[in-house]
Amino acid sequence: MKNSNTIIKEFGNSIRQKRRYLGLSQTELALIAEVSLNFISQIESGKETVQLNKLLKVMTCLGLQFTLENGNRGILIKSHEL
Repeated sequence: MKNSNTIIKEFGNSIRQKRRYLGLSQTELALIAEVSLNFISQIESGKETVQLNKLLKVMTCLGLQFTLENGNRGILIKSHEL
């Protein structure tokens, strides 16, 4: 089972990859999602204290959603396109 730190880093990496795929800078994404540049940076670097409501705004702007699955190996977080 992956630990929470690994999951959060993978999640942040998914956000970074999608942002880059869309050709957006962190600043541009922050403006679109109406959050701070610092917040985008914290998400992408895997900081554990991000606020869920702001994270959901960013994901919506990128056309992403996430799924939590509770399986026999613990909780699995998947991000995928809408």
